[in-house]
Amino acid sequence: MLSSFPILSTLIWLPIIGGLLVLFAGRNNETAAKWLSIIVAFVTFLISLPLWFNFDTTTAAMQFVEKVEWVPAFNIYYHLGVDGLSMPLVLLTTFTQVLVIASAWDVIKERVEQYMGAFLIMGGMMTGVFMALDSILFYAFWEALLIPMFIVIGKWGGPRRVYATLKFFLYTFFGSVFMLISFLYMYYQFGSFSILDMHGMQLGMTAQTLIFLAFLIAFAVKIPMFPVHTWLPDAHVEAPTAGSVVLAAIMLKMGGYGFVRFSLPVTPDASMALDWLVIGLSLIAIVYIGIVALVQTDMKKLVAYSSISHMGFVTLGMFLVYDIMQNSGTMQGAQLGMEGAMVQMISHGFISGAMFLAIGVLYDRMHTREISAYSGVVNKMPWFVMFAVIFSMANVGLPGTSGFVGEFMVILSAFKANLWYGTLAALTLVIGAAYTLWMVKRVFFGPVTNENVEKLEDLNKREFAIMAILAVAVIGLGVYPGPLMEVMHTSVENLLIQATTTKL
Repeated sequence: MLSSFPILSTLIWLPIIGGLLVLFAGRNNETAAKWLSIIVAFVTFLISLPLWFNFDTTTAAMQFVEKVEWVPAFNIYYHLGVDGLSMPLVLLTTFTQVLVIASAWDVIKERVEQYMGAFLIMGGMMTGVFMALDSILFYAFWEALLIPMFIVIGKWGGPRRVYATLKFFLYTFFGSVFMLISFLYMYYQFGSFSILDMHGMQLGMTAQTLIFLAFLIAFAVKIPMFPVHTWLPDAHVEAPTAGSVVLAAIMLKMGGYGFVRFSLPVTPDASMALDWLVIGLSLIAIVYIGIVALVQTDMKKLVAYSSISHMGFVTLGMFLVYDIMQNSGTMQGAQLGMEGAMVQMISHGFISGAMFLAIGVLYDRMHTREISAYSGVVNKMPWFVMFAVIFSMANVGLPGTSGFVGEFMVILSAFKANLWYGTLAALTLVIGAAYTLWMVKRVFFGPVTNENVEKLEDLNKREFAIMAILAVAVIGLGVYPGPLMEVMHTSVENLLIQATTTKL
């Protein structure tokens, strides 16, 4: 029955159509807009669960495939499918979408239907990015989701929202242009926009290098990597809480996904020749951006810089492949790094989303994110602080939390590649602990020194449920990452074969 049901199309279009319905049906009824939004988001998540339970972990082939002609004159197809690299990201998106809608339930007071509708439409487009097997379809979803995010930050953001939205849009749109040029070049050379066909295209070294650099610009901006990271802290600070959650938990992962779907399999020789560039930028992000996080006084900006640092592990794990293969001649260490990078993407989605939601809880009560405005929150909000400390420890990489698993795997693989790579990567354990515990100490503990903190009330039932669900996800993945790694394993093996097979 599932094989004949268009589950992937449903996961894309149900939230998009639902979002449009919310825009019209909820125009004069905020309660209807909220309930319709949460129902659509929750049903979408439920429909996505069969992807996990019916997934065949023994094959690297695309599953739940849908393919129909879209623009026959240019050989463009509406082509969807998922494998072990993309399916977990689809589930992360549908899961996060429910929490985002729920988190805004009592917070947004103005034009509720537009706010909820924008996030539903955005959610459908983000799942489309992870499912698309035609590069033009991929590009269409990749670019289209900028519009609802632009609106969300521009309408419901902070005092500098116009500056932040323009910077966000221009950076990401500019990078994507180079990706589109690469797609067009490969189409005119080989006559196909199919992503799977691109994996087998025999490109010369010059073409590979130029395409690799074009992909690097597009995906580095989205992650974002140093030095094109400056749009992210501004976007996070000005975005409403739900916007920050989607940015950190999902949109940053699109850049990492682009590397494994395009850069490594399409341009393996250029990836090998230029791996030093990505490794260098990744280590700078891990160490330098972590140090930058140390001096932040705004909680949201601190977590934003923390996200850039942690996402450095994703690109580091992906591009250590070649050095490890040269040192050991086997794929074991390379697979460890690649799987660590993929686990880190999922883990970071949980942790960063949880951190921004926790900051949002405080902001809704105090209307400030300045660390100096808080002290002794635990005395008034013990349940909140319990969850916030769990998420903070996961952000540090404490064993038993999801933050430990991916980073530890990448650090181990970094030592297999090069002693200095491993040493620099391991510094995050110290730097991350420094900026996170500094924030925890000043905000949550100590005496209450502010009369506004004295008036704080602990989590309500809705907030408690959201925090509890995320805590279970963070600890569950940290204690038992095996099922996630099993889902990814065969697809990662296939990716490594593609990434290390020369096309010259």
